[in-house]
Amino acid sequence: MTKTSDSAHINAKTHLPTAINGWEMFLLDQGRSPNTVKAFLSDARLLNQFISPDQPIGSITTDDLNRFFEWMEKGRGVPCSPKTLSRRITSVKSFFRWLHQHGALTIDPAEKVLQRSAISPLPQVLDSEEYDAVLLAADRHRRAKKPDARPYTLVCLLLTTAIKKSECLGIHVNHIDLDAKNGAHLFVRYASPANRYKERKIELEEDWVDAYQEYLAQYQPVDQVFPWSPRRLEYLLEDIGEEAGIAKHLSFDMCRWTSALRDYQAGIEPDKIRQKLGVSKIQWRELFIKLKQLNGEMK
Repeated sequence: MTKTSDSAHINAKTHLPTAINGWEMFLLDQGRSPNTVKAFLSDARLLNQFISPDQPIGSITTDDLNRFFEWMEKGRGVPCSPKTLSRRITSVKSFFRWLHQHGALTIDPAEKVLQRSAISPLPQVLDSEEYDAVLLAADRHRRAKKPDARPYTLVCLLLTTAIKKSECLGIHVNHIDLDAKNGAHLFVRYASPANRYKERKIELEEDWVDAYQEYLAQYQPVDQVFPWSPRRLEYLLEDIGEEAGIAKHLSFDMCRWTSALRDYQAGIEPDKIRQKLGVSKIQWRELFIKLKQLNGEMK
C-alpha cells in the first residue's frame, strides 16, 4: 500500500512516541474531530507508561499488548471501567492497523488482541400500561379548570419522536412545520457543523399537533419551544410519572428508549428507527442489541 507523507519516514525501527506523532498528523489530515483525535492519542500514549519509549515499534508483540491491557485493567492502580478499556483497545488497534496498512510494520501485533465488549446496562422503559397511564396523567392537565397543555406537549413529543433531552431543548418554533404537504414534521437541527449528520425530519402525530396548538396559545413561545431549564423539564416529567402512579423514574432517556422499543415492536424497519434516533451505524450496533434484549429476544 502506498505510504502517506505522514508515515513515509516511519518504519519498524521508529520509537513509539515518534510513531504516535505521525499518527496524529494522519488523523488530523483525515478531518477527524479534535475530541476524537485527543481521545485516540491519549489512549495510545498510555503505551509509553508500559512499554519502554526507546523500544522500536517493530519489536512490540501481541503478548506485549495483551500484558499492557491486563496492566491497564488490574495493575495500573487507576480505575478503568469496561467501557473505557474497550475504547482504549479500539484506539490501540486503530493505531497499529494504520502502521501496518501504511507499510511501517509487516505484521499488525494488535490484530489478534481480543476486543472487549462493554455494553452498558439495559435502560428502563415503560410497558404498555405505564405508557397509557403517563399520557393520561399528562392529558388531565389539558382538561383541568385552568388548562395546561405543556405536560402533554412535552411527554407525548418525547414518547413519539424519541428525541434526546438536548435536542428537545434545542427545538425552536420554526423547527416545527404544521403545514407540510405530507403532514406535520419536526426538524431536529444542530448548530455545530460536526453534528450535522444527526439532523433529521420526524413525523408528528395529529394528537400531538392538537395539543401543541393549545400550548402555543397558552404559552406563546417566541423562539425556543420549551424555554425552561433542563432541570425544570426533568421535574415536570417526574411529576407526571408520580401522577401516573408508576414506580419508575420518568425521564428523557426512558421516553427515548420507550419510543424506540414501541417502533421496533410495531414492525418498523430497524434502519428507519436508527435514522429516527439520529445515531450512526456504529452506535446503532449496541443500541439494536439493547432493543432486542428489551423485547425479550436476547438474554
